[in-house]
Amino acid sequence: MAEGAHRLSKVAKELNVSVSTLVEFLGSQGFKVESNPNAKITDAQYDVVRKEYEGEKKVKDEAKSQYVERPVFEEEAPKKKKEEAPKPAPVIPEVEKREKVKLEAPKVINKIDVEALTPAKKGRGKKKEEEKKEVEKPKAKVEEPVITPVQPVIEKPKEDFIPTQFNKLEGPTVVGKIDLPKPIASSAGQRDAGPKKRKRIFTKEYSREDVQGNQQQTSAAKKGPKHNEPRAELTDEEIQAQIKETLARLSGQGKSKAAKYRRQKRDLISEKMQQEAEQVELDKKTIKVTEFVSANELAKMMSIPIQDIISTCMSLGLFVSINQRLDAETITIVAQEFGFEVEFVSVDVQEAIRVEEDRTEDLLPRSPIVTVMGHVDHGKTSLLDYIRKTNVIAGEAGGITQHIGAYSVTLENGKKITFLDTPGHEAFTAMRARGAQATDIAIIVVAADDGVMPQTSEAINHAQAAGVPMIFAINKIDKPGANPNKIKEALAGMNILVEDWGGKFQCQEISAKKGLHINELLEKVLLEAELLELKANPNKRANGIVIESALDKGKGYVTTILVEGGTLKVGDVMVAGCYSGKVKAMHNERNLPIIAATPATPALILGLDGAPQAGDQFHIVESESEAREIANKRLQLQREQGLKTKKHITLDEIGRRLAIGDFKELNVIVKGDFDGSIEALSDSLLKLSSPKIQVNIIHKGVGAITESDVVLASASNAIIVGFQVRPTGSARKLAEQEQIDIRLYSIIYNAIEEIRTAMEGMLSPEVQEKITCNIEVREVFNVSKVGNVAGCMVQNGKVTRNTKVRVIRDGIVIHDGELGSLKRFKDDVKEVVSGYECGLNINKFNDIKVGDIIEGYEQVEVKAKL
Repeated sequence: MAEGAHRLSKVAKELNVSVSTLVEFLGSQGFKVESNPNAKITDAQYDVVRKEYEGEKKVKDEAKSQYVERPVFEEEAPKKKKEEAPKPAPVIPEVEKREKVKLEAPKVINKIDVEALTPAKKGRGKKKEEEKKEVEKPKAKVEEPVITPVQPVIEKPKEDFIPTQFNKLEGPTVVGKIDLPKPIASSAGQRDAGPKKRKRIFTKEYSREDVQGNQQQTSAAKKGPKHNEPRAELTDEEIQAQIKETLARLSGQGKSKAAKYRRQKRDLISEKMQQEAEQVELDKKTIKVTEFVSANELAKMMSIPIQDIISTCMSLGLFVSINQRLDAETITIVAQEFGFEVEFVSVDVQEAIRVEEDRTEDLLPRSPIVTVMGHVDHGKTSLLDYIRKTNVIAGEAGGITQHIGAYSVTLENGKKITFLDTPGHEAFTAMRARGAQATDIAIIVVAADDGVMPQTSEAINHAQAAGVPMIFAINKIDKPGANPNKIKEALAGMNILVEDWGGKFQCQEISAKKGLHINELLEKVLLEAELLELKANPNKRANGIVIESALDKGKGYVTTILVEGGTLKVGDVMVAGCYSGKVKAMHNERNLPIIAATPATPALILGLDGAPQAGDQFHIVESESEAREIANKRLQLQREQGLKTKKHITLDEIGRRLAIGDFKELNVIVKGDFDGSIEALSDSLLKLSSPKIQVNIIHKGVGAITESDVVLASASNAIIVGFQVRPTGSARKLAEQEQIDIRLYSIIYNAIEEIRTAMEGMLSPEVQEKITCNIEVREVFNVSKVGNVAGCMVQNGKVTRNTKVRVIRDGIVIHDGELGSLKRFKDDVKEVVSGYECGLNINKFNDIKVGDIIEGYEQVEVKAKL
């Protein structure tokens, strides 16, 4: 075989490996081969890769052999039928016909005279005789039916009857008598004939009915429960029924309005008491747990010995220890065995720290928290830039906000407003949702020259879901083509009417760059804040929400928080999510140190031992040991959830990948500067997964790219994506040695598009078929040593010598192959275009007929898309 005759893609398909694997292996063997599926390799290179990957080829052949079934040919079917000798049909014997035999009347063997044996009672003998005579009267003769017997009648042998002997009982037999003593005489005299009923004399004061009623009550009291009989305990249902009866009997006597009011009040109180009692009973049988609690903790919650929990698990086929953690399904089944209902809560709810309840007299007015939301590039940050008199946009890559920020602004009248700036890019959905949850008022910014965009609608939905009042700021009214009425009309289509159109939502037309009508917008914000009457208690332990977290090279973990209640001071011990620590320093949004942060004040704090997730709640506790205990428990449960929810490959998944044939995986490690940005980028990359290629985020974290990230990428064959961060010097050297691909980005949509392009390049190109020509056979010539040659006319397109063809007869494809030769008259030609005649024959096909259509086609590789 000539040099370079083996195509790289064909060799890869034959040996069941990828093209990149062959290129890397040949490179390690000293052969430099282009990473191109159409590249060709020499015989020597082919022998080397074939020896190396012979095992992969065997695996592929074995896999194919499992799905191949031996076909049954039609020629074998009649042979098998001839070999089998026909079986004779079973002979069914005819049932012997039986002649009908007429039966005579049943033969009487003997009679038993029951009347003669049983002695008649006194006074009833005559009646029995009369009944006997009536029975013996002759009756009308009835023809007996003819019965066809199935079996012959067998006569029983005659038996002797033995009559039963008995004695008639005539009355009780008196054995003896006992003389009882006479009753003791009372003070009123002896009672020989028993107690006499005393006659009552009725006066005018009492009536007969009253006396009879008293007698009934007295007799009922005398017939009460005896002292020697145990009194049955009343159930809760019986007690409640008696209470209702008593209240109903008492309420029925009142006739005035006051009595009716008291009766209704008693009914309401009794119903409330009953509902509370039912709720208490229900709460006793409901336990709130996280998913991965230990068996010992579950036993304590249900007040059941741990031995019973373990024995129940063993009966279910699970062998657990005391400290082993159980999954959700096991917890539910075990709890139901003991009659408990399970309510699963998150880790934060289970390990939540009790917040001090605020008294009304302790609440003081606080400044409002306002979130600025809207579509990307509609002017949200420009508005804040003008209000804060700074240039925030200059610090954002690409001119778009990519993380959430918190700023406190003091107005000219001395009032303060806390602003939260949220990103407008579609990838930052979670950030906008958190901004809506942590705010009091939402400003929805809409560009007058653009319109209500998808992220604008999403921001409105987040604000409505959180129940937050909205103020619409129609920006860029100074630009040509601005149409504020178009924005109001679009909002009306979403059932949102602004005040100018008779609705309840405030609206202000502004220009963020020129500062037009900004003061009017702030006045409307303060008006909404006055209506809300915002108050908080500053004299307690602080609590609030985490806005962002980052890792600074010189400072450590920097966390942006927003205080919702209490006052945060330097030196307080904090628990935020799965991390804890003492507040070492605090700064405002301008990096100026502050000592305390009151309610509705944002702050940057130092001192936590990790980067909590954006949206986590923070609390202040008494001691560092308590804080570490709570944080470690949350972190342990979070790790358990990560391990339990990790997806492992199954046989079904392997079968699905084999069915697809060209399944790929892309493992990614994401590192970034802020936790919110990392979350947004990870979610966007996971959405790029398709049935043919899957994206796996194996690790994500805040901070620079370190050596441990490179080692993890090398072990898991992953790429590293850095967002607004850079690798350390040692990590960069290690990545060069291990040939780990590190991609660095500053704008989120650039990262998403580049990863999408890389994933499409991993996919094998799709092969599409393109029709090049249609040829009609007009004459067939038989040439010796060649076969049939077709004289044709090219109807459309262009036919070449290398064109693949199909022979179509009566609309049915009867052959698919290649051209043997292509001629014009007697000369061989490379191509024939439409409208010209040609002669051709087809390799390994000689059945060409006049009227056949020869269709020419070629296969074109097209780049695969996600």
